[in-house]
Amino acid sequence: MSTDEIKSLMKDAETRMHGAIQSLVDDLNGIRTGRASPALVEKLPVEYYGTPTPLQNLASISVPEPRTLTIKPFDGGSLKDIEKAIRISDLGLNPNSDGKVIHLNLPPLTEERRRDLVKHMNHRLEEARIAIRNVRRDLHNDIREYEKEKLITEDDLKRGEEDLQKLTDKYVEEIAKLGQNKEKEIMEV
Repeated sequence: MSTDEIKSLMKDAETRMHGAIQSLVDDLNGIRTGRASPALVEKLPVEYYGTPTPLQNLASISVPEPRTLTIKPFDGGSLKDIEKAIRISDLGLNPNSDGKVIHLNLPPLTEERRRDLVKHMNHRLEEARIAIRNVRRDLHNDIREYEKEKLITEDDLKRGEEDLQKLTDKYVEEIAKLGQNKEKEIMEV
């Protein structure tokens, strides 16, 4: 058994930690900055025939100008549902419709709103760090269990713990970088 088991555990840890980072990236893309971005609304749930459906499945989203989003529904009947979803979302945007297309004008963010967004982003970063640490804890317990059951040596245990810590540090650092970049984007006037 020995190192093959640890390699398998490390591969599992890497997959799970990467998933946590991917989830964080998706969430950060949905946080509004000074510029318009389709990611801001594409995951927005729209009640479509009684089913919450992501906006990106119901319409094409484009950015004709830096502070404007244009949403063109594939089905004209969903226009009102999309408008309603935008209005009740926490984006603070007011949709303007010409009956075929929805225009979203993003007002400049106030200093206070920017700070709120950074606070929200930091909360999300901490959730991602916790997810990474939970993966580390689970795998650390598994490695210890293997050692207790004499499936691996004490040296394998030490090596496994060191490798796991290096992997954890790598992903925590990636979270910090993502946070710094997003904060720069949010605070940019």
